[in-house]
Amino acid sequence: MKIQIFLILAASALALPFLPSEGATQQPPADKSMTTIKVQSNEVLLPVTVIDKKGALVTNLTLKDFTLTEDGRPQVIKSFSTQSNLPFKLGLLVDTSRSVYSAMESERKAAEKFVDLMLPADPKAGVHGDEAFLIHFDREVELLEDFTNSRDKLHHEIDQMAPSSQEHSNQGPETSGDDRGSNGQRGGTRTGGTQLYDAIYLASDELMKPKDGRKALLVFSDGVDRGSKESLNDAVDAADRAGVQVFTIYFKGEEERQPGEFPGHHGGMGGGYPGGGYPGSGGGWPGGGGGHRGGGESQPSIDGKKIMQQIAQRTGGQFFEAKKKDNLDDIYGLIAGALRQQYLLTYTPDKVDTDAEFHRVALKANNGDLTVITREGYYSQEEKSALDK
Repeated sequence: MKIQIFLILAASALALPFLPSEGATQQPPADKSMTTIKVQSNEVLLPVTVIDKKGALVTNLTLKDFTLTEDGRPQVIKSFSTQSNLPFKLGLLVDTSRSVYSAMESERKAAEKFVDLMLPADPKAGVHGDEAFLIHFDREVELLEDFTNSRDKLHHEIDQMAPSSQEHSNQGPETSGDDRGSNGQRGGTRTGGTQLYDAIYLASDELMKPKDGRKALLVFSDGVDRGSKESLNDAVDAADRAGVQVFTIYFKGEEERQPGEFPGHHGGMGGGYPGGGYPGSGGGWPGGGGGHRGGGESQPSIDGKKIMQQIAQRTGGQFFEAKKKDNLDDIYGLIAGALRQQYLLTYTPDKVDTDAEFHRVALKANNGDLTVITREGYYSQEEKSALDK
């Protein structure tokens, strides 16, 4: 079966982004003995993926093969190397709404194989610091497994992954998601449709932002959001501020079934944080309230494919379309290979900004036949707080 893969020319996320303060240096966590990325003060570090016209990875380039600008100004590349042994923080975000449920069994198998590619069978044998978590989303966003380096734990939750109880039992129509209590504040469990934007926002802001190292989310969905409290821009901004690249896998969903016609349930759901939000957070998980900026974007004729393309492009990941659900194994294998074959580029901006502004980065290969995938830019001041934790 032929897989159609759509690679977006844009940007992959900063592993360790911008260090704006004068004289500041990154200190590795005292309780971690892992490979670290060391940069000097004010340096920007970018993970970079390069592919040729056939979509094959190009791994033999040097810094002389590239041209870099920031906000339209030429920049001097300081270093450019391949680092395949640096730790990864990965998040699997899986749509379990009615529209994509026909692909769930293939999605389970593909996700488990991806976990096996990225995490060793013996947690002590791999790159120290490699961890992954699992979230599913439909009418709720639920964390099924927090950061772990255990294949077995992730396999168990993937095997058990199924629609939330609210999605499974819902008998009413989908709503716009702006559910407010009598006091006008957002809160309570939402009864929207597919909370894609909330899932990305919460995974980035609550889980990924406090972490160091290279960070990536893999999102499987039909791209149609209904009911999120966060907007698409909010979700993308959260990924940018957390230094996360998002790989999106688009599967064209089916028409929603009538209430009561949901396919069979595959067992227990695992965690979620009803009533209190994610531990230590300000809420935002099911029942925890915690609405942030703009409201969710719920449009009956939204183009889910374009949304998934845009998320990947703006966060520096890659977009894949699964024309046939049986192709998911191959797509996950391509993503694993791309993550392990990234270059790391560093440069010192010619101008230092401490006002938390977004700076647009453009990296191009001198060979016009090559496609460079690196993030669109970074927020200067916002990144320092995450590195200082």
